[in-house]
Amino acid sequence: MDSEMNPNCFGAISPIQKIALYETKSRFYLLGSNNSQTRCRVLKIDRMEPKALNITDDNILYSKDQIKDLVNMIDSGNRSKTGQRSTGSGICKVVSAFGIVGFIRFLEGYYIILITKRTRIAVIGNHSVYKIEDTSMIYIPNEGIRHYHPDESRYVKMFQNIYLSSNFYFSYSYDITNTLQCNMTPVTNSDILKGKINLISMIFMQSGSSGLQSGEQNFVFKCVPNERFIWNNYLLKDARRIVHSEWIIDVVHGFVGQSNLSIYGRSIYITVIARRSNKFAGTRFLKRGANFQGDVANEVETEQIVHDSKLNRFEQGYFSSFVQMRGSIPTHWSQTITNIKPKPVISIDIPDPFAITAGNHFNNLFLRYGTPVIILNLVKKREKKKQESLLSEEYMNSVKYLNQFLPPEHHIQYTSFDMARKNKKTGANVMGWLDEIAYNAVCKTGIFTSNEINGNSGPFQELLTTLGQPGGGLTGKGRLQCGIVRVNCVDCLDRTNTAQFALGRCALGFQLCALGALNRPKLDFDTDCVRLLESLYEDHGDTLALQYGGSQLVHRIKTYRKTSPWTSQGNDIMQTISRYCRNTFSDTEKQRTMNLFLGLFVPKDDEPPIWEMASDNYLHHPETRGDHIPVECPLTKWWGNDVMEALPRPLYVQNKPILEISCVKKGDERVDCFFDFYRPYELHNFDDMFAFKMTHSVRDFMPHFTTNCSPFVIRGRPGKHREDTTNKNPMRNPSLTGSSSTSSTTSSTSSSFESESDGEASGDFEIVENPSNKSVTSFRALFPSMEETYGTRVKEPEANDIAIYDRYAKMHQKSQFLADTPHVIQPVKVQVSSDSLQVYKNYVAMRNRISVTVPQDSLKTYQNYVKSLQGETCVI
Repeated sequence: MDSEMNPNCFGAISPIQKIALYETKSRFYLLGSNNSQTRCRVLKIDRMEPKALNITDDNILYSKDQIKDLVNMIDSGNRSKTGQRSTGSGICKVVSAFGIVGFIRFLEGYYIILITKRTRIAVIGNHSVYKIEDTSMIYIPNEGIRHYHPDESRYVKMFQNIYLSSNFYFSYSYDITNTLQCNMTPVTNSDILKGKINLISMIFMQSGSSGLQSGEQNFVFKCVPNERFIWNNYLLKDARRIVHSEWIIDVVHGFVGQSNLSIYGRSIYITVIARRSNKFAGTRFLKRGANFQGDVANEVETEQIVHDSKLNRFEQGYFSSFVQMRGSIPTHWSQTITNIKPKPVISIDIPDPFAITAGNHFNNLFLRYGTPVIILNLVKKREKKKQESLLSEEYMNSVKYLNQFLPPEHHIQYTSFDMARKNKKTGANVMGWLDEIAYNAVCKTGIFTSNEINGNSGPFQELLTTLGQPGGGLTGKGRLQCGIVRVNCVDCLDRTNTAQFALGRCALGFQLCALGALNRPKLDFDTDCVRLLESLYEDHGDTLALQYGGSQLVHRIKTYRKTSPWTSQGNDIMQTISRYCRNTFSDTEKQRTMNLFLGLFVPKDDEPPIWEMASDNYLHHPETRGDHIPVECPLTKWWGNDVMEALPRPLYVQNKPILEISCVKKGDERVDCFFDFYRPYELHNFDDMFAFKMTHSVRDFMPHFTTNCSPFVIRGRPGKHREDTTNKNPMRNPSLTGSSSTSSTTSSTSSSFESESDGEASGDFEIVENPSNKSVTSFRALFPSMEETYGTRVKEPEANDIAIYDRYAKMHQKSQFLADTPHVIQPVKVQVSSDSLQVYKNYVAMRNRISVTVPQDSLKTYQNYVKSLQGETCVI
């Protein structure tokens, strides 16, 4: 037995990806199997319990034939009993599904929620991420024993207001609740782990599993998922204790988007994953600040993953990621919407002079991400009447207080940038300032790389080898991201999304350098690459804004680049009105639905219903009920000892928690992603493959007529309209008019980037490959001549060529060439004999002498045959 054989095995693929729900009068049967139907399991759910959930898992693996025999046996045993949905058999099929979301009970019996439709939305290596497209909610108890309650239907309707078909994601093989860096961190090969491996191997050897001898076994580690981002955690609370882990699917709420960046045919996949926290979750105005545990409102972890698609295996491939987050200011504040106002008044509800809430929040960030923690606060600093500036002062005072007890190398780094005020200035370069902040932040936290830097030698390659901490990836040859950039404004919507795009754009430059696709970590605006990334972050921001604020983004990236067209201002006004109306009139009901879905409120017969509650404050602050005793900690030591010992690295790098360990045979389908990703046992249409439908930089962003196919070249187009010039082009959006703009590029004082000034493109077309060496070319340069492309060109024919052509054209008029040629051409004479001519005449006259009569039966048979080809039914 080789206990050291595969300590870094990534994890097992869930063997239950297809589910069939069958019912009898007394039971539900869930038949689950893998895609090839070689491994099957059975769950039995008792339907004679009016309010209890009685699930039986026999924990036995069945074959496909055994499952058929089981269904036939159940059918024959219940034939005398009438099925609930069928009167002709003892068992009937209810629905087919792809997974179990969970179980929920209100005031009557339990319901089961199944995923009935899914769509592949992204691939990370050979692991697929799916989006839930549709679900089915089925009542479990038999109608004959149902105890009806008058409020049940209202609770069901309220629960279904959480549209599970809108931005809920899951995966069978990839832990989507954790970051790529966490998933690819090797399991610590400690003495405890060795003991578990030895015990498992001993059990298999004693059971006679001869195929699991030394060199033929894989140890599969399933790590603990991050419960903060599991939105169906409450729905699975009762089932986790009973059923096998292969039935469990963790569902994440947020956003997942993926695009293909083609670099001269080399496909680089860029994936953006946003995980919305289920802690202190709510709507825009009803959830502000944080609870006493330090969980902030609107907390979203955004991860940007870049990997080379030619090597999909985690052990050999090149993967990189950058993680950032957004969240409300960690203090106790609120905005009341009882009085209808465009901007509700901000108030500090509970003074926190010792920053206990903020300390709990940052201790959690140290635990999850390590140090440094960099704050980018976009809230206003100066106002005529203090509103947002109150939060800035409270925030800055909390950070100052907490930092005085930390070692200097682990201090929380606070950066304030009044983005709204800066944007109002004439000629302001907001994106340039954000780029400089982003570059300094990324250099401090670093990025995650799974393997050695795959690039040429140079100053930037040396910089990449110093970012973060060593030891990234399954092989330990990559780099670790240590620390996090935390972005916030008041709502954590519009300004926050633009700042996160600036951070993602800067990180993408380093990630592409690490993969060997770039020589310098600098990406210019108006390139195919940045437009692709901007599209991802626009979708990312719109999705989160709809979930949290009720409308799409109002101020977009183009707004802060000063390239937004005049026509978009009307749309911005409508989005503002829509967001305000939803926040005022529908947020309360939406908040109740979220509290019900997450299990914060559990309906009971002897308690008032949720719609009669004046406030949900005690649901999110259990300390106010008096039955929850908070954990006291010294005010000068607000961090955990284990957290501080691991810094600057996250704690999981040293002690990655293991949920379970299993031993499988080499080549088993549960550890071989090839079968799960490519599915050779199924027939596929190439046009329906996800790789073909994914957003592509060449198809969706590159112009149709171009001579430079690089996604990093600026696509220069006619100059944008200025207010002080002639109104030749009223459209100001470069994505619509093709205006080239470099006004938002970085001007870094560290001289790591080449500085660029705000520039106006000329009326001619412009291609800029190097910002420091611009070359303006004409229209002919964009469309090269035939000689430049093929080595020859079209020109006027010479006189000798014209003379030769004239003689050739007159050949049919003369029997010989002109006097300067010795050749003589004789006309062709064909003699046809009289006998041959008579044969041809007889053949032509034959059709007039032949009469053909077709029988009616044959004619009818032919007519029926023709009708059958047209899809009609005919009887011969």
